[in-house]
Amino acid sequence: MRNIFAWLGMGILAGVVACGGGSGTTGGSGGGGAGGSGGAGGSGGAGGSGGAGGSGGAGGGEGGSGGGGGSGGGASACGDVATFADGLAPTKEVHVATNGNDGSGDGSAGNPFATIERAVDEATPGTAIRVHAGTYAGGTYIGNLSGQSGAPIWIGGAPGEARPVIEGGSQAIHLSRVRYLVLHDLEVRNTTANGINADDGGEYANAEASRFVVFRNLNIHDIGLGGNQDCLKLSGLNDHFVLDSEFSHCGDGGSAVDHVGCHDGVIARNHFHDLGATAVQNKGGAEDIDIRWNHFERAGMRPVNMGGSTGFEFFRPPLSMSSPNAEARRIRVVANLFEGGDCAAAFVGCVDCVFAQNTVIDPGNWFFRILQETVTGSGYTFEPAQNGKVENNVFYFRRSELSSSNVNVGANTAPETFVFANNLWFAHDDPGNSAPTALPVPETNGIVGQDPAFADAGNGDYHIDTSSPAAGKGKVIEGAPPGDHDGNCWKSPPSLGAYETK
Repeated sequence: MRNIFAWLGMGILAGVVACGGGSGTTGGSGGGGAGGSGGAGGSGGAGGSGGAGGSGGAGGGEGGSGGGGGSGGGASACGDVATFADGLAPTKEVHVATNGNDGSGDGSAGNPFATIERAVDEATPGTAIRVHAGTYAGGTYIGNLSGQSGAPIWIGGAPGEARPVIEGGSQAIHLSRVRYLVLHDLEVRNTTANGINADDGGEYANAEASRFVVFRNLNIHDIGLGGNQDCLKLSGLNDHFVLDSEFSHCGDGGSAVDHVGCHDGVIARNHFHDLGATAVQNKGGAEDIDIRWNHFERAGMRPVNMGGSTGFEFFRPPLSMSSPNAEARRIRVVANLFEGGDCAAAFVGCVDCVFAQNTVIDPGNWFFRILQETVTGSGYTFEPAQNGKVENNVFYFRRSELSSSNVNVGANTAPETFVFANNLWFAHDDPGNSAPTALPVPETNGIVGQDPAFADAGNGDYHIDTSSPAAGKGKVIEGAPPGDHDGNCWKSPPSLGAYETK
């Protein structure tokens, strides 16, 4: 599904901005089995518009509270995310309950199974596995499970019930070599390694191994033992969606969503908060990941890590010895709200990546960083962080908290290829000292020292009205989604930051 992002255009920002300490990576390379290299940080999900499905069929597709549809949000036509599961309803249901029995149960509502693994044995394309409210032990492995186009498989909470809790174990759920799957409405907590792991089973060169997966309405938190563990670890996953979910406390050195060699993904309407390292990491050959409409709150050293450091053996597809390689390409970070964190984003060996239309509030050290952690060697050529675009953002910050060099540029990068345009910079503790320092190239059409006039910054309301100096001062961003953080359509010209005027 590489063409899923064709509508996004080719205006892409390269370079991965790393906001951790020093120039070292926040996530080590390696990882067991097909897991790939480790990640930094974590991400989470806020509410969003409801999922596809609704009522009907065999109990309502993904619709309904607790049933996978999503209860937050209220997205408009300019805030929709289309998935392969939209408008579909299951033709069969298999039930799982805490009072079920894998031996004597038949999977019916009156005689359910006790475990998801047993229910998966009965799943065929079009099946919804309804996990009823309660607490279940972690450690579920699901391999080689495939729905079909027009008949996916759903695994998640039962409509109208509280989210079931999957607790403990090394990993709550491990998905390997799955296709056309929707995992929804689950709470995952207190695992010792990753929360949920989805991978390609070690088939690094096979783009079809794990493909077409939706993660929706998940709450993954309190994961790992304080090291490099991830809430949602994705390795070699293609054509995927992470929607309307919440992620927090994802290992001190891990990520909320860790992409290793993943392609064609949408990360939207999530809430990432209280993280140590990273919310969304994209590395190991990751390409065409669209990160939009999310809320990053105290999201660690590098809330979005565009690139990183990956062991050569974990790249998907495998590294080329005849053409240049990159940790990441075409990662787009658009219309998000960032509050706190060491910085907003890091361009780390990322090529043609974009950071645009975001509202950035009080970063703790830098606005962003441009670094290179994987360099040419062992017969492999790596492109430097290059061709990044930083446009149409609002940076609202405390001058007293920032490093004297507001943008950290590391060695082996190509900062002269970056573009900075139409950003608003305002130091609310020292307005006369609002100009950013150490931009690697001059900015065009920047606005410096003008208060963006948020509706109520003290209470976290960063909307603007037509009197704001950010109103209507943007440029058209190739590849931007049609709507702002709330799903309201952008005007022409657009405003700066994550919110359009009403």
